[in-house]
Amino acid sequence: MTNPVTETAAAPPALAAEHFAGKLAFEADCADVHAALGAGDPGFVLLEARGPAAYARGHVPGAFNLPHRVITEEALAAWPRDTLFVVYCAGPHCNGADRAALRLARLGRRVKTMPGGMSGWVAEGFPVATGGAPGSLPAAGLAAAVAGSR
Repeated sequence: MTNPVTETAAAPPALAAEHFAGKLAFEADCADVHAALGAGDPGFVLLEARGPAAYARGHVPGAFNLPHRVITEEALAAWPRDTLFVVYCAGPHCNGADRAALRLARLGRRVKTMPGGMSGWVAEGFPVATGGAPGSLPAAGLAAAVAGSR
């Protein structure tokens, strides 16, 4: 019986593996970001691409606020050229993270998005920081680790 799911054949396993491996080169899951941040030195800098007001209302602890519209080489000067950035915005309904990732990539920076954004982070039940400072995960020295990667 054919339905909207089965009317288009699934990709062969080798092609599916190539596709999903490719996606992981561009994306990081909220749970993976949370685990990395909680482990100390995550190996990346987390950037929130929303504006300052949205950031102040709630953001991922440890994230720096750098709205996609103001990402420039000058704004990134504090971080080494080989820094990996993980960017997020409000969630899958928002393209701010994609815009930020595009700017970073065009500036020659390594980047992944966190497609779940704030809505995914909150849905997972992870802590949220408020105010204008990055904050940190309660059980980790995240702020020091992130500051040390600048």
